[in-house]
Amino acid sequence: MFGSARNAISAYQKVGVDAAIEVADPHRLILLLFAGAQAAIGNARAAMKQQQIAAKGEAISKAVDIISNGLKVSLDLETGGEIAGRLDALYDYLVLRLLRANLDNDLAALEEVAGLLEEIHGAWREISPSALQQAVA
Repeated sequence: MFGSARNAISAYQKVGVDAAIEVADPHRLILLLFAGAQAAIGNARAAMKQQQIAAKGEAISKAVDIISNGLKVSLDLETGGEIAGRLDALYDYLVLRLLRANLDNDLAALEEVAGLLEEIHGAWREISPSALQQAVA
């Protein structure tokens, strides 16, 4: 009974995320990537505490995928200057810490990654698309 309700909720959330992605501007997409990575780390944290090894691995893999194939790939290293280069290195570090957290069941490593992502996510939330357009003009 509850399994089908969970499936329905999951499907509803996926549709909501898919719809948000379809209409999002690049700034909003980055915000969604940060939120997704943070949610995956939260799921990994819960799974780790409950000793659910498979769920922990899946959640950490999802966070790694978002960081590597979403946030890192979105960087423009040619025009982004020093900031893009530093973010590139930071994303590599975050992925390494997540892999270590998975191997060692290291809750502190998950917390470290979550904290660093939140700092960057907070900075992105402060940047409005209109401010970005004014900086380019």
